[in-house]
Amino acid sequence: MKTVENFDFKDKKALVRVDFNVPLNDLFQITDTMRIDAAVPTLRKILDDGGAIIVMSHLGRPKEGPEEKFSLKHLTGYLSQVLHTRVQFADDCVGEQAAEKAASLRPGDVLLLENLRFHKEETKGDTAFAGKLARLGDVYVNDAFGSAHRAHASTAVIASFFPEKKMFGYLMANEVENINKVLVSSRHPFTAILGGAKVSGKIEIIHHLMDKVDNLIIGGGMMFTFIKAQGGLIGNSLVEDELLDVAKAALYRAKELGVNLMIPVDAVAASEFNNDAPRKIVQADRIPEGWMGLDIGPETRKIFAEIIQDSSTILWNGPMGVFEMSNFEAGTRFIAETVASATQKGAFSLIGGGDSVAAINKYHLAGKVSYVSTGGGAMLEAMEGKMLPGVAAIGA
Repeated sequence: MKTVENFDFKDKKALVRVDFNVPLNDLFQITDTMRIDAAVPTLRKILDDGGAIIVMSHLGRPKEGPEEKFSLKHLTGYLSQVLHTRVQFADDCVGEQAAEKAASLRPGDVLLLENLRFHKEETKGDTAFAGKLARLGDVYVNDAFGSAHRAHASTAVIASFFPEKKMFGYLMANEVENINKVLVSSRHPFTAILGGAKVSGKIEIIHHLMDKVDNLIIGGGMMFTFIKAQGGLIGNSLVEDELLDVAKAALYRAKELGVNLMIPVDAVAASEFNNDAPRKIVQADRIPEGWMGLDIGPETRKIFAEIIQDSSTILWNGPMGVFEMSNFEAGTRFIAETVASATQKGAFSLIGGGDSVAAINKYHLAGKVSYVSTGGGAMLEAMEGKMLPGVAAIGA
């Protein structure tokens, strides 16, 4: 891979696409700095080489042009702090001011451009808009894995303006490398753990992983579609009736390939979707009428733990239950701790998808697994076997 590690940025102006789509509170203060922190090693490499940086990113989904709550100017203070230098700001990402500020940058300087998505041309992948951005720098660095699945002007189209001087930042390179460890060069036994609310969001992943994994563990709300497809009783549990045949096909395909597809045997059921609702442990395929399954049960946790502990490669995407509620988080917490334990014993573990990442962080286990992906949608599309435009543009 072409990465910043192999390039000398001395006296160069690096145009760096990052993913600074961070949450802000009502006072425009950053409430989670993870995405900014993840880009710091790349930015520091450029500065340490004696280069200057032009940072570009999106923030949120502005509808019609500039909006105060989506302005990147709110990030300059924290970015200045972590880079140990005063970060300049341009009120637009293109135009006269951006061009003048970029032109006057000296080695060690950092310029943050205003939100790319204040221009509709960004999401449309407009070539002329990409060209305006490209003229600001000498070299293009893509370190925005969270946007790598979008063929936007700044994530994919712009790369064509830098045929010899385009590369991945450290974050992008790490994401691609770790995904390849799972999809291309996995050690066996390979276990994929898929949870979350719906099968519909995981169909393509299931299809793509089926001939790669030894074990496929199903949890979360999506488990009830599989259980009903086998004739089980699920009460008022979440189900996608239109996907019962898809679930049946996946079960058949797993059997055909010799994949150990595991579905929970027991569940924590509640009388309503409420943390304080009456609850009880029931067979996962015998949930009483009027009750709903909101977490995997203790027997299931034991069975899943044995499989995970015996794995050499582990992919986890999606919680086992409604882990946001304290009475239904035990399954997700247990899986997180088990994956961490297996990792400490030598397994390679990749955690991806917003809720799985949130769970790993909630239980303070990010440092005990092999890799935590920063890109929800991009990670999912990679697991579906799709080529990510932002990745392909650098390799082209």
